[in-house]
Amino acid sequence: MDSSQKKTELPSEEEVTRYLRNHPGFFLANEDLLVDLKLSHKTGKAVSLLERQVALLRERNMDMRNRLSKLLDNAQRNEQLFEQSKALILSLLEAKRADELSNTLCRHLVSDFEPVDYASLILFADPNKLGGSQLRVENPEQAREHIGGLLGSHKAVCGVLRPQELGFLFGKHADHIGSAAIMPIKPGNIDGVIAIASKDPEHFKSSMGTLFLDYIVEVVNRSLPKLMRSPFG
Repeated sequence: MDSSQKKTELPSEEEVTRYLRNHPGFFLANEDLLVDLKLSHKTGKAVSLLERQVALLRERNMDMRNRLSKLLDNAQRNEQLFEQSKALILSLLEAKRADELSNTLCRHLVSDFEPVDYASLILFADPNKLGGSQLRVENPEQAREHIGGLLGSHKAVCGVLRPQELGFLFGKHADHIGSAAIMPIKPGNIDGVIAIASKDPEHFKSSMGTLFLDYIVEVVNRSLPKLMRSPFG
């Protein structure tokens, strides 16, 4: 039998692969091969199969540790957010006046929910009718002119706002704001917004979840009408 015939009798790469997959204990019986087999490393240095396996296991172990660490961090943040939200909601439920509810809301949002730096609650109505409420009340037409684009979806809007929008919502603080979240509210038959902002332009993003914000809106929508007389229905 000549050498060309011997070459054709060698198993193909596919056959070798299939054999090794079907016999995972092959290298247990041939441990010396683990050292003899050489693989090219991304550094250009040849390493044994055993060394490569150890390196891969270390990389996977590190990746799993990083994932676990992130999960634990998220769990801790969620637990902290839950406790802060509970304290805020209980304080809102204890408010005896509409202005007390508004002040409590803004104070808790700024002091307890880092990095919220500014917060405001604004109602859109005739200021002459709600002037005695000690709440911030803006004419609906003025609101539509300045922030109409934020109100169309009737959902929370997060991100970087235009100067005109920031000026209407946060007044003298507008120049210090990097990003904001705007939540439309409807206590009774009056529209309004809760606006919170951070100096960090990366904090409030359009992709962030708004479940916590939705809860706050629901509490305000239910509580505020009870603390005010007409025109709340």
